[in-house]
Amino acid sequence: MNERLRTVMVRRGVPVEDLAAECEVDPKTVERWISSGRVPHRRHRWVAARRLGAEEAYLWPQVAEVNDRRPEASRAELIEVFADRASVPRELWLRLLGEARERVDVLVLAGAFLSQVQPRIGRVLADRAGVGVRVRLCFADPSGEAVAVRDREDCLVGTLGAMIRSSLTHYRGLVGVEGCEVRLHPVTHHVSVVRFDDEVLVTPHVFGESGNASPTFYFRRVQGGNMFDHYVAGFDRVWDAGVPWAGDVG
Repeated sequence: MNERLRTVMVRRGVPVEDLAAECEVDPKTVERWISSGRVPHRRHRWVAARRLGAEEAYLWPQVAEVNDRRPEASRAELIEVFADRASVPRELWLRLLGEARERVDVLVLAGAFLSQVQPRIGRVLADRAGVGVRVRLCFADPSGEAVAVRDREDCLVGTLGAMIRSSLTHYRGLVGVEGCEVRLHPVTHHVSVVRFDDEVLVTPHVFGESGNASPTFYFRRVQGGNMFDHYVAGFDRVWDAGVPWAGDVG
């Protein structure tokens, strides 16, 4: 049992349900953190420690040992590097999508490559949501200033907004589907992130180049690693800045 976590929660007057809501996990997950001594994922540790006003390393002393192994663990997270996103095999995209059991998170500018990989992408994502997969899609706001700036930088002569609107037509059927949410984000776009449970494909964007021409990194979460959590945390920040999309592509 994690007596330190239990004691701090009691002293701070924070019930299991409140800490679970803060960390966006099920209350049973927090109960396991206490009863079995399970160490939460890094992001959840940070949120919990902040809510409880305690040091992460005090609540989970094992973290110090894990941190000592972090450089080696982070290298182990990297499964493969593709010279460009266009070189990522279609079979890999389809396998990861088909095997997802908990979540699919997508952060893209226009994300046209997704419908090229799977022409029925909207229907497939709805099917995944139907078996309990949480689907979150975050596209750049085609009317936003960040898109206008990117359009000028890449010399797209006003076409980027239209590209995003065209891509969004594939997802209109997801509006109102339980377990699915589509948002439009207003932020400057530096990286595309496509997550399937504990695996993620990351494409850093290079000035003046399309995403398909940029290298893509394939990571798998490893205990003690940093890379997977780093990009997932970035997705969450952009997601929080986005607004729900109602299905209008006009």
